[in-house]
Amino acid sequence: MYYTWLDFVLSIRTQEYLKMYAVIEQGGKQYKVSQGDILNIDLTDVSPDATTIELDKVLMVGDGEDIKVGTPLVEGAKVVASFKTTADEAVVKGKKLYPMNFRRRKDSRRRIGHRQKYLQVTIDKIEA
Repeated sequence: MYYTWLDFVLSIRTQEYLKMYAVIEQGGKQYKVSQGDILNIDLTDVSPDATTIELDKVLMVGDGEDIKVGTPLVEGAKVVASFKTTADEAVVKGKKLYPMNFRRRKDSRRRIGHRQKYLQVTIDKIEA
């Protein structure tokens, strides 16, 4: 049988549609995650030798056509994520930012450098 490029794209989109996903809240931000995703989350208090972290603020879980929406959280749902090795080694630095204060005609300029630190985690399992 002869397949076209459109058949290939539609089959990939169908597979993505059927993949289980969750919308979680962490650090005041919302993330849409699925199994195997690598995610940079805000730095949190985790023991230095920990290898996994449980994210229990799950706002929505979708599995194909079955969707559970929480009010505000889905009861009993959690996302289990793991670090590369340990929590200490999972800390990564973000992009360098240069915020600047500038007032025209006042000879007043101030430039500051800032680099945010994140925890890099891999999503292992979504439990709903």
